Amino acid sequence: MQTRADLHLHSKYSRAVSAEMVMPIMAEWAEKKGLDLLATADWTHPLWLKELEANLEEGGEGIYKIKDSESRTKFILGTEIANIYSDKGKVRRVHTLFYSPSFKICHKINEELVKRGGNLASDGRPILGLTLKELCELVWTIDEQVMVVPAHIWTPWFSVFGSKSGFDSLREAYGDYAEKIYSVETGLSSDVLMNWKIEELDSRTIISSSDSHSPKKMGREATVLELRNETYGFKDVAEALKQGASETNKIAYTIEFYPEEGKYHYTGHRHCRVVQSPEETKKLGITCPVCGRQLTVGVEHRVSELAAQDRLEMKAVEKINTNGVKGYFHPKEKNRPPYVKLVPLAEILGESLGAGPASKKVDELYEKMIGCLGSELDILLKAKIEAIFKTAGDKVAEGIKRVRSGEMKVEPGYDGEFGVVKIWGSPKTAGDDKLKSEQPSLF
Repeated sequence: MQTRADLHLHSKYSRAVSAEMVMPIMAEWAEKKGLDLLATADWTHPLWLKELEANLEEGGEGIYKIKDSESRTKFILGTEIANIYSDKGKVRRVHTLFYSPSFKICHKINEELVKRGGNLASDGRPILGLTLKELCELVWTIDEQVMVVPAHIWTPWFSVFGSKSGFDSLREAYGDYAEKIYSVETGLSSDVLMNWKIEELDSRTIISSSDSHSPKKMGREATVLELRNETYGFKDVAEALKQGASETNKIAYTIEFYPEEGKYHYTGHRHCRVVQSPEETKKLGITCPVCGRQLTVGVEHRVSELAAQDRLEMKAVEKINTNGVKGYFHPKEKNRPPYVKLVPLAEILGESLGAGPASKKVDELYEKMIGCLGSELDILLKAKIEAIFKTAGDKVAEGIKRVRSGEMKVEPGYDGEFGVVKIWGSPKTAGDDKLKSEQPSLF
């Protein structure tokens, strides 16, 4: 049974997050998006934890559902913690995801964090002065079942491999505890291929999540799990995220943002409108030619710094399924889950209609399509182009067709600026680093 999971979200108690990020609205939007399993987010925050306990009940061991509700959405107890500390003469800023098997374990972890000086009420994503090794020791001393997943591992400012404040390896960051970390999160500015280039990640699964701060952004990235039973538990999800642990609980594929659309894909300085590809950065360096300040080194360049030399030119194998969706497969390792790349439906509608993705015109057509054709992910991945044409018109149908096949252009994001999707721009710059195959594959 396939389960679409978004395992990195934030609640209304995190900074810069919509007040609509509450259980009922998150569940409502999960159904619109086509998501089956959500992270609760932010269980380190005392007020949010109370809300979670008041509103959720077990729907499987360690998996929760909303009480007295017909909602089909399930939840796993997931949160994000920020570690900021000095190490080897450098300030480290790293975000890590933690998934707890029960509310009891959440409370035990929170109690220990408070004893270590954590101000958990300050933010849904608390900032701790503990090292990553100390935090892992604290958590796994309480319960070894807790899943630890480094978040958006390439983001320059707040990640384990970040160019500004990260490390060069998981071992350097987490020490011996790295052996117990069996999954990492891509983040919006990298895709799975980029992570396949890192030898240290060969033994780890690669997941993707939205890191959403509002309901409408949920599902822009997701991980599709193949689970043994419809009534699954925490252990089933944990098994699925551990490479080679099971043939019946595993990752089927991931759903990716086009990494060029991410805010840190290329190197640059947004104040001076300077943007550089990795090739340009190697030639020109990382000093802004306008103001002389240091550029923010982008994710693609950072990957090239840490990648195995014989993998720098690695290309994914492309396969087109019967719905015209292009999938990307590892060129050698058949057991590595493939991935697809999508553009959020609201962005496709906005460009098709000549309106903003948050405009009333787009909202109205979005709701019409959801009502007629099913969830957003079903529309993007499965709906017949003819049915989309009848519901939304030829331009929208053509736009979705182009996104499925990758025949579009993305102007890369840099230094905190999102990239710009141009479905009707010059085809195609996104995905040129791929090997082509005519073999069909279903998603």
